[in-house]
Amino acid sequence: MELKQAIEKRSSIRTYKQDPVPPEDLKEMVRLASLAPSVANFQPWKFVIVTNKDLMRDMARKVARKIEEIPPNESRAAKNVKSQVEWFATFFQDAPAVIAVAMEPYESVLEKGVVIDHDEINRQRNYPDFQSAGACIQNMLLAAVDMNYGACWLSAPMMAKEALSSMLELEDKYQLVAFVAVGIPERVPPKKQVKDVDEMLKIIE
Repeated sequence: MELKQAIEKRSSIRTYKQDPVPPEDLKEMVRLASLAPSVANFQPWKFVIVTNKDLMRDMARKVARKIEEIPPNESRAAKNVKSQVEWFATFFQDAPAVIAVAMEPYESVLEKGVVIDHDEINRQRNYPDFQSAGACIQNMLLAAVDMNYGACWLSAPMMAKEALSSMLELEDKYQLVAFVAVGIPERVPPKKQVKDVDEMLKIIE
């Protein structure tokens, strides 16, 4: 598949057939993800592939519990909103596989020569480590499409990232960034309307 085709075909897939994804395919998605650019070629990422259904359900329960703990506001829609968010945050439990993406903090060379701490430099540089993680995840999504799978990038489960990190046995130096659910699509949703390029683009000559 050509890169342009993969980009145009990619969509967020949230329902999957229960056919397992072969380990070698998941490993190849991770390999291609790791070829993404990263700040100073630091390659900060760590990946954990989970296909154990009991563990996936336990992780989803931790996320659901965290969402339940959030105090609702007084609106009439509060209950429905929380229910909807819970589904979007936990549907990964029904996927054949979920890939956890974590990263370790990048220490800028600048930190060694100035009186500004890591967090402030990271803020001023607009979080280059998270930008690196985003590039990595996009590679993974496109790799899944190219291999005839569907995938979805999830950030909502990160509301329970401390508990999830423990369940995934991540080393302390790694920060959990996102999940990517993967499987054969149960159905492919219709393409969403996208903005015209001229609406989004400004050219300064």
